[in-house]
Amino acid sequence: MTEQKVRWGILATGGIAAHFAADLVDLPDAEVVAVASRRAESATAFAERFGIGRAYGSWESLAHDEDVDVVYVATPHVAHRAAAGLCLAAGRNVLCEKPFTLNLREAAELVALARAHDRFLMEAMWMYCNPLVRRLKALVDDGAIGEVRTVQADFGLAGPFPPAHRLRDPHLGGGALLDLGVYPVSFAQLLLGEPADLTARAVLSPEGVDLQTGALLSWESGALAQLHCSLTGGTATGASVTGSAGRIDVPSGFFHPDRFVLHRDGREPREFTADPADGPRTSMRHEALEVMRALRAGERESPVVPLEGTLAVMRTLDAIRERIGVRYPGEEAGPGDGAGPREGAGAAVTPA
Repeated sequence: MTEQKVRWGILATGGIAAHFAADLVDLPDAEVVAVASRRAESATAFAERFGIGRAYGSWESLAHDEDVDVVYVATPHVAHRAAAGLCLAAGRNVLCEKPFTLNLREAAELVALARAHDRFLMEAMWMYCNPLVRRLKALVDDGAIGEVRTVQADFGLAGPFPPAHRLRDPHLGGGALLDLGVYPVSFAQLLLGEPADLTARAVLSPEGVDLQTGALLSWESGALAQLHCSLTGGTATGASVTGSAGRIDVPSGFFHPDRFVLHRDGREPREFTADPADGPRTSMRHEALEVMRALRAGERESPVVPLEGTLAVMRTLDAIRERIGVRYPGEEAGPGDGAGPREGAGAAVTPA
């Protein structure tokens, strides 16, 4: 990168795109130069709202804009493969929202496409880029709580969501797991890597998507992770990591925490709090900063959100869906063509 500013394009104009655009405005070395939507009027309104110079009524126009250094893909995840793939094939670098794709097969295709075209690609797993989460991981990696034995994490929304809502629409990849469960799964794998085995249970909607899912992941080390996501009740969104010599508790908002507490055997608890200079805990600026750092360094992926880690999470999500019986339209062979952790106990699925 030789430009003083990194020039961003934003593909899609929904709420998450607006959130990201607002955070980019506050970064002096970032500039949003273009936005695209399938509807020209939506792109124009978004551009006027954020002072963006070019508004496109097609994804293709943004993908072929040579003045764009990197595209942030903010469509619903059912369209991530098509949108990110279009941009990569046109020579754009890409930051793609999570869940990265609908399944492992699509994720692997995007990674292969990025490597074939020598482009940067990263999943927008903002949790991994959060400074306090990175501090928590560093403590665990440094042995602050000994060998990790258990991880617990939950993410639930109160709802209720009507059948027509995107979260319940199988054609839009609906369900609790991909929208919310990706966070507990990613948190566990951030600390322990890919599991060796898993089992899961779910409550399904009449449309066939999961309203509530619980999963138990296991590792060859003996570590276990108890994870939960729900569209039927607002949870504490807490997390806990227990090791052989202590514990770390994140009371709420584990994917964008403002504090966590380290408990070590024989010592007083120690609280770690977010630095006010890092901005609001809901800020997405840290993932943008990581993308810009990587682009300036000439990197094709981020060591903070590595592509192999993204693929490993998608393998786990596919395996959970196999256990609970959730399959989306067009997945004739099943999620990810059957890829995933080694066969574990079958899940009992309770229809709603």
